[in-house]
Amino acid sequence: MSNSLSRIAAYYRRNGLAATVRRSALSTRRALLSGGSVLFYCDLSTLRQPPAPLPKSLTVERVPTRSQLDPRDLEHIVSFWHPPLALRRINQRFAVGASLWLAKVDGNLAGFGWTLAGRTVEPHYFRLGVGDVHFFDFHVFPQFRGQGINPLLVTQILYRLSPDAHRRAFIEAARWNRPQLASLSHTPFQSFGTARLVTIFGRSVVFWDQKPSENGNSVPAKDPVSSPTPGSTALPNLQS
Repeated sequence: MSNSLSRIAAYYRRNGLAATVRRSALSTRRALLSGGSVLFYCDLSTLRQPPAPLPKSLTVERVPTRSQLDPRDLEHIVSFWHPPLALRRINQRFAVGASLWLAKVDGNLAGFGWTLAGRTVEPHYFRLGVGDVHFFDFHVFPQFRGQGINPLLVTQILYRLSPDAHRRAFIEAARWNRPQLASLSHTPFQSFGTARLVTIFGRSVVFWDQKPSENGNSVPAKDPVSSPTPGSTALPNLQS
């Protein structure tokens, strides 16, 4: 709650009362009507061919530690929303071994996203295996949107991770987030189910609206992680 209030206050200082009211109303509608998230996976062993070359103006960089993050890029990321909260989250994610990926256009930071192997930072829909990687918190700055940067960034990361003994990659997008869903349709990720996640007294409860199918787009059934039962399933709190 305190984090939410801090973000609202920061948004108010930047954009004024009217914009803050509109933003709060939109967030409320999304929370009430989102219908959960669409879950995606990618079998990294299938990524045999190299991805299409990036535009000459676009580069993708991996930053594995806070000490390797350029102070100018750090300032750009944390100043976009709520600096104290953003900085705290960045430090927490590096501390648990997450990598930050940066997309730059002509040297200017255009977007970013995170990956973490073997676990998730926050409560998730299911446990990840040792060889699994979670993709999360991808963002493209407003002035660079509409250029297809997000799918290019996601695809580049998938191919760069595939030789590193990782098995599968997972990502999710809210059902209301049509731009993100459209973006993921242009990557090797495939959808395998829809679900809602609720955390109650430190326990994550998952309600599967659409369980994984048995066709080729489903997660391999041999892994117990990939075969959640329909209805509600209690999962342990994976938050660090």
